[in-house]
Amino acid sequence: MSLGGDISDSRPLIIGHRGASAHAPENTLAAFEQAFKEGADGIEFDVRLARDGVPVVIHDASLRRTTPRDGIVESLDSEELRALDAGTWFNHLHPELARESFGSERIPTLAQVFERFGAHARVRVLYVEMKCDDPALQAPLARSVVELTRANGLADRVVVKSFAHDSIREVKRLAPEIRTAALFDRNWSRPLLPKSRIVNEAAACGADEISLHRSLLRRATTDAALARGFSVLVWTVDTPFWLRRADALGLRAVFTNRPAQMRDALGEIRARKTERTESR
Repeated sequence: MSLGGDISDSRPLIIGHRGASAHAPENTLAAFEQAFKEGADGIEFDVRLARDGVPVVIHDASLRRTTPRDGIVESLDSEELRALDAGTWFNHLHPELARESFGSERIPTLAQVFERFGAHARVRVLYVEMKCDDPALQAPLARSVVELTRANGLADRVVVKSFAHDSIREVKRLAPEIRTAALFDRNWSRPLLPKSRIVNEAAACGADEISLHRSLLRRATTDAALARGFSVLVWTVDTPFWLRRADALGLRAVFTNRPAQMRDALGEIRARKTERTESR
């Protein structure tokens, strides 16, 4: 299955990490719009279950960092969460990038994001990361994500990813047609593990893609993954160095907080390749 058509001529895809989160409050509709304005091929965002079982888009379990309220996401209903200011914190933290309109940003639901961007002309892929600190909520969250993906006709555009590989198994059990990605953070490099460990773990949970922290980006690992038929992704890529590395290794996509800068850098990489080819 391919997402958004043939991508072989445009790898790596540029994916806005929580949207264009260097330039707008993360995981908000404004950040997602900004990502596409900056030339992103897709967006990545986090979902958690509200108390009433509705998936909402927010990274942290705690509300404190990105809203004016204390407490945890799962302790409030979705309507209460949607009423919270999810943008003013960004204006305070980045006054040089502040916009009055950010103060009107709210925590979106997954349904809102799908409705707004599912048919967006620029969208090639939507990466939905399931976040769940309570193992008892993993299956309900997976079920909700699958139901909304199917209801919006987005099985060909959505990739569901998670650090909780049991959640990946559940998504594949419920919906084999939906692509999934197993996430691996830097802890998988301490102590250094054989390349087969990551690939075998991804295979065991039924993932289609492997998403690596950039500290894990080694040719032995990526070659082993590609040889087994996995697409490989890397996060977070905000400098040309890591983008060149991803391009050289044949990765499918990079997650970046700065889509415009990485899009420009990728253009320069392509131009240099063309110059070298023509000079031979």
